[in-house]
Amino acid sequence: MNLEYPYEIVKQLASSNAVVLFSTSGNDCMCTVAKRLLLGLGVAPITIELDHHVAGPGIQAVLSRLAADHGSRQPIPAVFVGGKFLGGIETLIASHINGTLIPLLKDAGALWL
Repeated sequence: MNLEYPYEIVKQLASSNAVVLFSTSGNDCMCTVAKRLLLGLGVAPITIELDHHVAGPGIQAVLSRLAADHGSRQPIPAVFVGGKFLGGIETLIASHINGTLIPLLKDAGALWL
C-alpha cells in the first residue's frame, strides 16, 4: 500500500486545524473518552472517523507508524494539537493530568481562556 497519499491527508488536516482527532465511530470506548475529554474542556476538534473515510485504512496505517515511533501500541484514537502529533489516549490523559494539555490547546488556538 502506498502511504504517501494518506500521509498527505494526515499532514494537511493536522497543519490546518488547531486540534484533530482521528477516531472510529461506534463502541470504541477510548475514542469516546478522547472526544469527551476534549469537548469537556471546551475544544471542538476536527474529528475524522476512519471507518467512514475513503482513505481510512491507509490513514490508520500512517497513524500506526506514528504511534509506534512514539512508543504507543494503540494508534487510535490519535490526537494532533497545533499541527503536531500529541499521541493516543494515554498521552492525552497524561497531558491533562500533569497540566500540560491546557497550555498546548491555548498555544494552538483551540482555547481562548
